[in-house]
Amino acid sequence: MELQLIPIANLSLAFIPVVAVIAVMSRWGVGAGKALYANARMLVQLVAIGYVLTYIFEADNPWVIVGVLAVMISVSAWIAMRPLPAMGVRLYAVVLAALGSTGLAVFVLVTQFVLGVGRWFEPSLVVPIAGMIFSNSMNTVSLTAERFEAELGHGVPRNEARRAALDAALIPQINMLLAVGLVALPGMMTGQILAGVDPLVAARYQIVVMCMLFGAGGLAAALYLTMQRERLPACTD
Repeated sequence: MELQLIPIANLSLAFIPVVAVIAVMSRWGVGAGKALYANARMLVQLVAIGYVLTYIFEADNPWVIVGVLAVMISVSAWIAMRPLPAMGVRLYAVVLAALGSTGLAVFVLVTQFVLGVGRWFEPSLVVPIAGMIFSNSMNTVSLTAERFEAELGHGVPRNEARRAALDAALIPQINMLLAVGLVALPGMMTGQILAGVDPLVAARYQIVVMCMLFGAGGLAAALYLTMQRERLPACTD
């Protein structure tokens, strides 16, 4: 089955449930403005990235890929800090190091040794893979940092706070590992099947992705907590 371009009229129908949820949020006072902004931003960003990726794929330049990876790491580190009450250069450096070092290590392992990509800067492969790694690690580190700060703020000993933070941050990852194939077919596997790839081939690629995401996210969270070991506990009343 060959994927067809979705007409604008058909694409607009996908926003019907979005509008319904925003209407409910507005009526219940749950913050419909944030949801509306998030969806509008999603639309603009995805349309824009479509044009950007077209340029990247056509440029076929390793320095362009280096720039893309640098932007991904820098932005994901900045967004990961969002839930924290106190943000600064030192914290950003810690998050950046945790995300960047572990993410790049997993990226090299997957692209060069698991998939055996001929050129490390093959845009159609490395850009989506890097995007999955750093977005997932961003969320995991963000959850880790928020829970770690909360535990310290309640006077929990550092080692116990670290354990609780890592445990909480990995809940979504472990739930996905348990549910994949039974409750959900992940996006990459679904996309490959829709494109006509043999399900067994798609399953192997999805196994790589699941290991990649769990490993990169978990290692980034662990490294973040390790690098925060010298930080003084938050003051409590």
